[in-house]
Amino acid sequence: MLNNPADILSIVLRGAMGRSGRKRAKRATRFITGNGGFLTASTVLAAAGVAWGIYDSVKGQNVPEVPGGPQVPGVPGVLGATAPAAFGGVMPPIPVLPAALPNPVLQMIRLAVSASRADGELTGQEREVILGRAKEAGLDAVIEAELTTVRPLAEIVRGIADPAARKEFYTLAFTIVRADETVTGGERIYLAQLAHQLGLDPAAVIAIEAETAAKIDAQSE
Repeated sequence: MLNNPADILSIVLRGAMGRSGRKRAKRATRFITGNGGFLTASTVLAAAGVAWGIYDSVKGQNVPEVPGGPQVPGVPGVLGATAPAAFGGVMPPIPVLPAALPNPVLQMIRLAVSASRADGELTGQEREVILGRAKEAGLDAVIEAELTTVRPLAEIVRGIADPAARKEFYTLAFTIVRADETVTGGERIYLAQLAHQLGLDPAAVIAIEAETAAKIDAQSE
């Protein structure tokens, strides 16, 4: 099983952005999943990886549960771990699915699925690609549950307070909806709703989109 948050998220992203085969879609995929790309540089996933490492180091050690004590995301009562700083030290109340994925990773997976649906449901071929890769990683049950569940944006991004985390979540969604050359009217409405839920003002949205578009276009064909 994969144990790197970026690798797990890439399972969904490669399927969600592999729709058209157009050059820009390939550039968007490289920007997100390539060496030194978005996933590698993500502070949210870095924090999730640290939390996951803490979890891996204590699971199976019969660490006593401490009421009210700090916790590893998804592992109630583990003493000595805190939630990632990007979430203000408080994890959002989102159910943890099997495989003990950190909540920030689940949130990004859920946002990726949500953004890929902004212009319609994933095709059967896209779902097959995603689930095939997920099965190889031992995460098919987790990913399939997300593909079959429609979640409101307010639930997906609940608890994201850090400005850097807000920017990363918006960047992720914008890259997905822009991957097939254009942003449709429905996708623009989706992005406006996401910006509202993340508390991003118009100036911040314009800056994030311009920066992201430039990075996508700078990728090799």
